[in-house]
Amino acid sequence: MHDIKAIRENPEAFDAALALRGEEGWADDLLLIDKHRREAIQWAEEAQAEANKAAKEAGAAKGRGDEAEFERLRTLSAAKKQEKAEREEKARIEEAQMEQILMTLPNAPLPDVPEGSSEDDNQEMHRWGNPRNFAFDPKEHYEVPGAATGLDFETAAKLSGSRFVVLKGAMTRLHRALAQFMLDTHIDKNGLTEMWTPVLVRDEAMMGTGQLPKFEEDSYRTTNGWWLIPTSEVSLTNTVAGDVLAAKDLPIRMTAHSQCFRSEAGSAGKDTAGMLRQHQFEKVEMVSVTTPEESRAELDRMTKCAEGILEALDIPYRTVVLCTGDMGFGAQRTHDIEAWLPGQNTYREISSCSVCGDFQARRMNARYRPTPEAKPQFVHTLNGSGLAVGRCLIAVVENYQQEDGSITLPETLRPYMGHATAIAANGTLIH
Repeated sequence: MHDIKAIRENPEAFDAALALRGEEGWADDLLLIDKHRREAIQWAEEAQAEANKAAKEAGAAKGRGDEAEFERLRTLSAAKKQEKAEREEKARIEEAQMEQILMTLPNAPLPDVPEGSSEDDNQEMHRWGNPRNFAFDPKEHYEVPGAATGLDFETAAKLSGSRFVVLKGAMTRLHRALAQFMLDTHIDKNGLTEMWTPVLVRDEAMMGTGQLPKFEEDSYRTTNGWWLIPTSEVSLTNTVAGDVLAAKDLPIRMTAHSQCFRSEAGSAGKDTAGMLRQHQFEKVEMVSVTTPEESRAELDRMTKCAEGILEALDIPYRTVVLCTGDMGFGAQRTHDIEAWLPGQNTYREISSCSVCGDFQARRMNARYRPTPEAKPQFVHTLNGSGLAVGRCLIAVVENYQQEDGSITLPETLRPYMGHATAIAANGTLIH
């Protein structure tokens, strides 16, 4: 959420930043509401002062036996108290209106974010690895025999409908192995703290990270009011909601493996084949909470943590910085990591790492003290996939497929797969 004080101080800069996100001319509207709100607060304070003065003078009039003056002043005091209540209600309404607008406006991009309106304007930062030259036409993951036996979309449709999958046998173990490998790497090598958090959260948590109120249709809600998390970014980031942290305890770096749930609203007809875009999937998430001075460097660090997973699996990838028109709602800058999928002959997103500045912290009221005596300031938050487990499974299957339909297993994963070296074309493990 944006700071109304900053908008007040530099409305032109605010409008210019949001124009890059496709939002035009909000400063004047917000500042008018803010003006009315502050006037109402001032008038309420003046009315309270007048009520107090009248009450004091009424007491004096009572003491000297002037009943007429006492009644006049008592009536005046009551009227001023009523005026105070009305002004406070007006201020509350203006505050709610201003907050409603601020809660639906996207974050302002950092100066080093490229301008653009769509993914066509994203800029490639670098590539790693060379796509393999196949002696045959590589298949998509759901067509590779060694994987196809373990990807049961028909049963999943019977259970739940489209955009679900039932994993079987070696595919289930590969999926589990990938998640375990990611967690171990982030904990042992990257220094993140493993967490386990609920997948059901309250409205406040979804508001805190920006899923509500603007993107309600993208998530699932239970009949008793909980929300199924679209990513554990929601639960991890909100662990510091309402807190005042000590600077010595920052940065906080967390990781969690969780189920994720997304309605995929607006994606009808997109990526319907296979398990690239699902309503239920798993991710290993990374979240950092840090100081304003360190947050931009933390984004680069988080990006390297995600890239390191693909490098350890020897999967070619490229990293792009998203343009202003393609960034997520809460991001100041986003790095997308795209794995090479030979079956599609293209790179596809497998991780998205974003720095949010104090945008989420304001919504959550998450702060820290630079020194023990200092006034609390808002922390900065970051989040990133480290990685999307299902998409990583797709990348392994497609990059390691063999002409006979088998799938060679990356050496890094073999200890997690009972030291199997491959998955045969019939879906069994080869030791």
